[in-house]
Amino acid sequence: MLRLETETGWWLVTHPDHARLAGAFAEHWGNDRFLRPKPRAHVLKGISCHDDGWAARDAAPQITRQGKPSAFSSELVGKSSAFEEIDLADYLAVRSRAVRLIAAEDPYAALLISMHTYSLLNDHADRSTIARDKLPLLDEFLVRQKALQQSLREQMTADSRFTPADVSEAKVLHNFRLLQATDNLSLLTCVDFRQPAHLLHPLPVCGGGHSRVEVRSTGPRHFVLDPYPFAEPSLTFSFPARKVGGKIFESAADLQRRFQDAKVEILSVHRKHELIECCGMLITTAALCGRRFCIRLDYD
Repeated sequence: MLRLETETGWWLVTHPDHARLAGAFAEHWGNDRFLRPKPRAHVLKGISCHDDGWAARDAAPQITRQGKPSAFSSELVGKSSAFEEIDLADYLAVRSRAVRLIAAEDPYAALLISMHTYSLLNDHADRSTIARDKLPLLDEFLVRQKALQQSLREQMTADSRFTPADVSEAKVLHNFRLLQATDNLSLLTCVDFRQPAHLLHPLPVCGGGHSRVEVRSTGPRHFVLDPYPFAEPSLTFSFPARKVGGKIFESAADLQRRFQDAKVEILSVHRKHELIECCGMLITTAALCGRRFCIRLDYD
């Protein structure tokens, strides 16, 4: 779950819905500067489905020790202490499920998801926040993910759907970094992150080389991306969220009842000329500002 605090409670966005938003960003990624994803369908599937393993857990949200919704929030952006809000074994089960759900159908998408999982747990996890007796559990999981990645690469090489260029080390790395970038952009959007940020990795540009995309807040719930990575100057994005009343919950059952009772909002915005036309309580849109990408989010 992702959470954004309001005056009276929380906006809650499920991980799968956040991932679909990342997939929507990836679908429009690429222009005369940035390369478009290829093999397109498989890359988009991996990005859109990379958090499907969270579906069951997000359907029954839990609470933290403080009684807040256990969820990714602006406080966790750039941090490595997410294990403070979820049991490690549960987290590993979620991450493993995300890869298993898609591996038989699409080894390319599954490889990108596994690489994303491995990066989160190997490159970014703060091991000091994990109980020492649980570290072997994490290390064994990482070894299994590496073995799985090798198996998936072998399947891809033998799969006639993919060209040698598609399965090259460089191409796979580029597509993994696009997953990381669009995932991070979706996270920053959903939690309304206010500090300067970037999309984690320099991303491939036309003609060779790479360019880092910077993310900057220009006001309450308003961001700018520079340089601009999308093809169209005018875009519409939408995703579901629920507005749950109350800041602190007595139990997980209390939060789950309120979550299930909350109406699912389809949050969207349309850009028309220079005016923003709202069609929901939370909005996110692409608007061309020179070569910048502006995301604006408004909440009641």
